[in-house]
This record gives sequence, C-alpha cells and structure tokens, in this order.
Amino acid sequence: MSSTIIISLCVLLLLAYFFDITSSKTKIPSVILLLLLGVGVKQISLFLGLAIPNLASVLPILGTVGLILIVLEGSLDLEINKSKFPLIKKAALVALIPMLVFSFVLAFTFHYFGNVDFKHALASAIPLGIISSAIAIPSARNLSSTNREFITYESSLSDIFGVLLFNFIVLNEVIGAESVSTFFIEFGIMMVVSFAATLLLAFFIHKIKHHIKFLPIIIMIILIYAVAKVFHLPALIFILLLGLFMGNIIELSHFKLVQRFHPTEFAKEVHKFKELTTEFAFMVRALFFLLFGYLIVISEVINLDSLTWSVGITIGIILLRMISLKLFKLPMNPLLYLSPRGLITILLFLSIPASQAISLANNSLVIQVIILTAIFMMVGLMSHKVEEI
Repeated sequence: MSSTIIISLCVLLLLAYFFDITSSKTKIPSVILLLLLGVGVKQISLFLGLAIPNLASVLPILGTVGLILIVLEGSLDLEINKSKFPLIKKAALVALIPMLVFSFVLAFTFHYFGNVDFKHALASAIPLGIISSAIAIPSARNLSSTNREFITYESSLSDIFGVLLFNFIVLNEVIGAESVSTFFIEFGIMMVVSFAATLLLAFFIHKIKHHIKFLPIIIMIILIYAVAKVFHLPALIFILLLGLFMGNIIELSHFKLVQRFHPTEFAKEVHKFKELTTEFAFMVRALFFLLFGYLIVISEVINLDSLTWSVGITIGIILLRMISLKLFKLPMNPLLYLSPRGLITILLFLSIPASQAISLANNSLVIQVIILTAIFMMVGLMSHKVEEI
C-alpha cells in the first residue's frame, strides 16, 4: 500500500510539473489542470473502490504553508528603489480599493437578499474580493517585467490587505474605537516582531556553515508565522518584509547594520535560498490544488442555485477591475485577466466560524467563482500576445 501511495504521489507531482512547464505554450493555467487531475483521481479511486481516508483537514495546512512560500517567493523577486515607488503605490491602491468596494457591495447584497447580519455577510464577502497570488503570480510568469512586477505586488498586497480585513471583522464581535485601536497596536507589534525576526534570520543565513542550511530557515519562517497567527497578529506582513529585505540586500547596503551581513556574499546565499523556496512553493501549491480538486463534489460545481450568484460575482469582479485599471491608467490587456480567486479565498472561507457562516456563501459558490475567474484568465491570456520578458 505504501508503494502505491508513493508511486501515485510521484506521478501526480510529475504531471503537475509538466503542466507548469507547458503552461507558457498552452496558455492554460496549471491550476485548472491540477483541479481536473484531482477530480479525475477521485473518480478513479471511487471506481477502483480504494479506501482513502478523509483528507479535508490537510487542506488548510497545505494552504497556509503554500501561502507563506508563495508570498515569500514573490517578495524575493521584487526590487525596492525610488524608481519602483510609483509602481508600488499603484499596485497597493489597485489591490486595496477594489477589494474594499467589492467586499462591501457584495456584503450589502448578501445582507439584503439573504436577510443576514451585515457583519456576517462581510466575513463571507471578503474572501471573494481577494486576488489569489498563488494563481496570479505563476500565471504572470510570461508577461513583461513591468506587468509581472505589478501582478506580484498587487496580488501579494491583496492577500495581506484581505487577511487583515478578514481577521479584523471575524475576530471582533463589536466594531468600534476599542477594536480599531487594538488592531493598530497588533499591527505595530507585528512590525517590531518582523524587523527583529528578519534580522535574526538574516544573521542565521550569514553565519550558518552547516551543509543543511536553508530548510531550517524555512521551518523557522513557518514557525514565526504560525505563532503570530495564534496571537492574531498580521503575520503575512512579516513574510513580505522578510522577502523584500533579503531580495534587496544590495540596495540596502548603505545602512551600517546591513553592511555587517557582507551584502555581496549574502546576496549569493539569498539566490540559493530563493531557488529552494521556489521549488518548495511549487510542490506545496501543486499538492494543495490537487487535493482541492480531489475534495470537490461534482454536484457542487454544477449547482444551478448558486450559479446565478457566481456568474454575477464574476462579472462584478471583471467590471470593477476594468474601472480600477482605467482610473489608474494601467494597461487593460493583459492585467484585466489576472484577478483570479483561489488559495487565499479557500483558506479564509474555511476559517469562517460556523456562527458567522451564511447560506448564500456556500461551497458551490466559492468553487464556481474560482473556476469562472480561472477560465476568464485562461481565455484572456490565450488571446494575449507573448510579451518581451
């Protein structure tokens, strides 16, 4: 039995790798193929009568680790200098404003038609308003460097802003001055923790001479993130700041504190670290979407009761993105297509307490929106000419 599991996992991951390396040619996002593969594996296992344990509890774990690695991978790629500030500012505004507008409009719609508490409706709306960096960043790989950077900034910041807002709404029974002040205190604490943890991890990368070096660093990053989450701190900020610091060590070399790390040598170590992070991120992301596809119930995908809502939500996502790109004078093609929902949507949706869940925002709605936005992205990228990278 163990050999069968090992063989199956190896074959599935190799297929995931094949999907990834051919996506630039086929223009089909690997996530769609991974979901279909997961569905196919489930049908085969049912046909063969294989006894597979319930793996639903594994999905949030894979999703959390995947989110950490994907945001870290993306932030390691980003350059921070004065010339990039206009791009960062636009990316931050395009990530934040449409997410807020969409979440509150959808929450009001849920509240009105579902006759539910607005706060509970908002908790269900926020996950659907967040761009998935797990899908957007890999899909932007073949775009021009400027568009690729924009998508990386935008989707990473969308994840962070969305998680901050979601936790604020879900964890506070009453929204008022006290809850707002608590939020800013927690944010300040996380900034201090991020600064200290970043310097500590940089010190370890610089000083560790053992042949096993980067895996313990990744484990410590996940540990710090998990501990911060236990205390309801905005832990994704730490991941973003760590990646930006490590990826821009040369740019920061004029600071005396940074000079102690010998920036040129440190940058070489960061390059090795980034390669390992990229490969780990690929593996975890592939396993997550394979498992999600495996756990999909076909009846939920073709649920006609939620299809009207999911189509309406998808159209709303596209229209709002068109407006935001127009307002900020950004290229409509190809950026319009790159606002998929995915890993972060699933993670936050699974995190909604049962007492705050609403019937309108069900599994069918979430699955359909993820699939529809992924298909829209696929069709858009297929029609888009390959850019000079």
